Amino acid sequence: MTGIAFLASFLRTGRLHGIGIGSTLGEVDRAIHHRFVDVVDEEGESLRRDYGFVEFSFNPGDEWVMSGGSIELHRLASGQDMAKAWARTMGVEFPRHVAWADVREELGRVPGAPELTVGDQGGFLEYRAAASNVSVIVVDDEEEERGYHAGHGDVWSVSLWAPVRA
Repeated sequence: MTGIAFLASFLRTGRLHGIGIGSTLGEVDRAIHHRFVDVVDEEGESLRRDYGFVEFSFNPGDEWVMSGGSIELHRLASGQDMAKAWARTMGVEFPRHVAWADVREELGRVPGAPELTVGDQGGFLEYRAAASNVSVIVVDDEEEERGYHAGHGDVWSVSLWAPVRA
């Protein structure tokens, strides 16, 4: 699967490889077959699992439960090693730079695509899909050129967040 199609699906569903907010650490282990580093805070109140350019956050309880996650696409610009390893283990091929225009075009072909709201994040734009709790951060600085970092119009990151409960 291409990274562009994967991101469009993620924007629609809020699920990555079948996991999302509320998934247990065991469910993540069964879904993601890639090397990682776990970082638990000193109080044992949070866990961050880092797969290189994909990260998940967990809250404690009877089991660790996913509370958020992100795909740090900007990390791929400085080298393709992470992307190649992810393609081998997970079957998703990401390009070195991900243009937001390409993701938007693919999202337009996805049935049930969510509505997006846009906000300014100071040099970045945030496209937020409230229906799936996914937001996309896009480089909005026209002077940023592609190279060993993301350029103007490229996706910086895609994040999954838990909705605020009333």
